[in-house]
Amino acid sequence: MHTTRALPPRADFGYQVLVAPYQVTGAALNATRGYFGLTMSKTMPFGSVRDDEGHIYSFVRSLLAPQGTPNPTRFLYQSTRLDGANIRLDKAKMALQALTPMPLQTFDGESVRWSSVQGETGNPWSISTSGQRMHWREEGLFDLQGPLIGSGMQWYLPGVDWGTFYVSQLYDLSGTVEGRQVKGVVALDQVYLAEGGAIHFQKDLVVNNQMHVIWWSFATIYKDGTFDAGSFMVGHDRLGYAILMNESGEVRSTTRVEGNVRHVPGSYFAAEAVVTLENGEQWEFLPDPKGHMIDFVGGFPITAQQEGRWRRVGDTREPDRWMAWGESDRRNGTARNVRGADL
Repeated sequence: MHTTRALPPRADFGYQVLVAPYQVTGAALNATRGYFGLTMSKTMPFGSVRDDEGHIYSFVRSLLAPQGTPNPTRFLYQSTRLDGANIRLDKAKMALQALTPMPLQTFDGESVRWSSVQGETGNPWSISTSGQRMHWREEGLFDLQGPLIGSGMQWYLPGVDWGTFYVSQLYDLSGTVEGRQVKGVVALDQVYLAEGGAIHFQKDLVVNNQMHVIWWSFATIYKDGTFDAGSFMVGHDRLGYAILMNESGEVRSTTRVEGNVRHVPGSYFAAEAVVTLENGEQWEFLPDPKGHMIDFVGGFPITAQQEGRWRRVGDTREPDRWMAWGESDRRNGTARNVRGADL
């Protein structure tokens, strides 16, 4: 039972989240209706794949909804091949792809397809997704496809003036990037915000108020065929959730979570992070030594994004492919209600 002495104003629930799994279908992915009085803002495919040499390729594309408000992101393509030490924006390759402020969206009854618009400048692209599979093709750059991992995930955060409804699904993708064989995981997230809201930009209840300490989406497929997948958020006030799934079909979710982060000295990035669930179960973030997305710091997104791997503490299974793309910015803090500071 939650005990408090502070009395919030009417309609303020202290950043308490509602979290649950959901069944992914093409029809749900295609829908552009709103929920809870919020407007669908955009669909956001993003993820990371790795080649046989251990290089990381990370990318994101903005699929703006008809009624959505844009933020600065259109298409981002990064890799560790530029400096061998960090995940860097490859602006030369990005410049070759169509930016497509508003994609063409079609639905065949099973899969929804977003694509570039005929006649626009840059290489064409397309993304097709359903309740079973995803296929993402950027002509001249990469071609990836594969099955859904587990089920969908959703969380809802009410606010007095703003709110957030966030839906996510993860796909196990393989194929080629720059002609090299790769494998990894791509998330397809859809966000609903107050009218005029844009994720990480404006009317974002979490980010604009610097409320989160830990926020990651992740999946790991192990060499024995098992997997872990899910999402964590830990923040200030009552903000936080964990949703976890595995190959057995088991899905667990809770809002009773705590987390701690230690940042790299002189850096915005996490050196280590631990999330503790209500039963004492702990999960740890293992940062990739080359996982810092350093070109985001001081730009957009405003938080320090990085790659690595989440695992349950004590788990010794050997990973085959994985993605853990998230953020823990020292300016937001190091634990619940432990506020941070800039460098």
